[in-house]
Amino acid sequence: MPNIESAIKRARTSEAANAQNSSQLSAMRTAIKKFEKAAEAGADNVAELFQAATKAIDMAESKGLIHKNKASRDKSRLSKKIAK
Repeated sequence: MPNIESAIKRARTSEAANAQNSSQLSAMRTAIKKFEKAAEAGADNVAELFQAATKAIDMAESKGLIHKNKASRDKSRLSKKIAK
């Protein structure tokens, strides 16, 4: 445990940021999985779920949680699945 006041504050801040980042990454993965499951099943709300998954990927990219190339790759794979 840090002794210096600024280090204590930084540890608290880092913990909060880590929780936020983990939550957002998890939400992105969940949105992708929902879309993939719906696309396999041939559900009628596939376009809506595609839009939600794309938005989640873009948000994660803009926050620096994933690399821009990974975001592009993921969106490309999703669009291929919606085209089938």
